[in-house]
Amino acid sequence: TFGRGTIRRFHKNACGMKRLAARDFEDLVQCAIPVFESVFPDKSHRRVISDLLFELATWHALAKLRLHTDDTLKVFDVSTAELGRLMRQFQHEVCPDYDTCELPPETAARGRRETRQGVHQVSGKKRKVLNLKTYKYHALGDYPAMVRLLGSVDNYTSQLVSSYPYFQYVSCTDLGCSGRARASHIQKSLSSHPQKA
Repeated sequence: TFGRGTIRRFHKNACGMKRLAARDFEDLVQCAIPVFESVFPDKSHRRVISDLLFELATWHALAKLRLHTDDTLKVFDVSTAELGRLMRQFQHEVCPDYDTCELPPETAARGRRETRQGVHQVSGKKRKVLNLKTYKYHALGDYPAMVRLLGSVDNYTSQLVSSYPYFQYVSCTDLGCSGRARASHIQKSLSSHPQKA
């Protein structure tokens, strides 16, 4: 068994992918290799999937490091290139042999959406294919460069930040001013506030 701090117990129905947190996806990747070893009948598919899962876990561990050295960044570069190669190999060798389609909730949601929009098509399950031409996959190659430029990925966030709510709730005694800053005058009002030493 795994230690309490390493892998947490995740939902019994992992295939349903419902109510999963980011840590659950991390734990699923770490536990997936032994699960998938005997699922696929074709040995070449098992090899590609095992290699891909191992590389995903390796890449994730490198992306999550809090302190990088030149050596770990070189390994991160190699792992990123290998992950891209394995994803393309998975798409070309494994995916064509399996007919994948929408899940029942996705089919129902699409049917409701089409009804709302007035589109009356005979809608059965729609075929789904792995699309690697998305920004999500394209951006994986930028991670090592961003770590070199900005530091480890836990030091910053990609969320949009607005400074307006800050001024709305900070009292003027904290700012050392007589009034609140308006959203349209934030730069001007910030530059005019006296600095506290």
